[in-house]
Amino acid sequence: MPRRQKNPLRPLTEDERAWLERMSRAQSEPASQVARARALLSVGDGKTYMAAAQAAGRRSGDAVAQLVARFNAEGMSALEARHGGGPPRIYGSAEQARILAEVRRTPDRERDGTATWSLATLQRSLRQAPDGFPDVSTYTLWVTLRGAGWSRQQAGSWCETGKVKRKRKAGVVEVTDPDATPKKT
Repeated sequence: MPRRQKNPLRPLTEDERAWLERMSRAQSEPASQVARARALLSVGDGKTYMAAAQAAGRRSGDAVAQLVARFNAEGMSALEARHGGGPPRIYGSAEQARILAEVRRTPDRERDGTATWSLATLQRSLRQAPDGFPDVSTYTLWVTLRGAGWSRQQAGSWCETGKVKRKRKAGVVEVTDPDATPKKT
C-alpha cells in the first residue's frame, strides 16, 4: 500500500483539466511540459505518484510529488521549466535592459574610443560607467544581445534584427520589418 500523500492535488477546474489534456497530447510543446501535464492528469484521476510517474514516462514518484506541490502553489505555470542548475543568474531583466540601453546609445568617439560598438568596447564602457557592471563579460553581453534579437553585422557592429536605416528625400528613416520575429525563430 502506498504512503499517504502529504500534499494531495487540489481539485482541477474544467479549464485546467481541458488545458492539461490538450498539453498532454501536444507534439509541438517541449517533452518535459507534456510529461508534467500527463503526470498531473494521472494524479487528478486518482493514481498514486509512482503510477503517475510511470504513466508520464518518468521514474520518480518523488518528482511527481514536488510537481503537485508546485502546481498547488503556482497553478499552470508549474509546467514551465525553471532555471535548471549551474551558477545562479547574475544579470536579470533590469541589468539586461541597462545593457541594451547602453548598446542603443551612439558611442562618443572621445569618451568611448569607437564609432561602433564591438563586444570589447561595450564591455569597457559598461565597466567604466558609474551605474555599470564592473565584472560583465563579453559572453554575457553576447547572450544578452542575441536574446534581444540583435545580430553582429559584417562590418563588426551590432544592430537590431529587423530594423534598418534608409535614406529618403525627407532624411534618414528607420524602417522596421514586421515579420522579423517569425523569421528569427
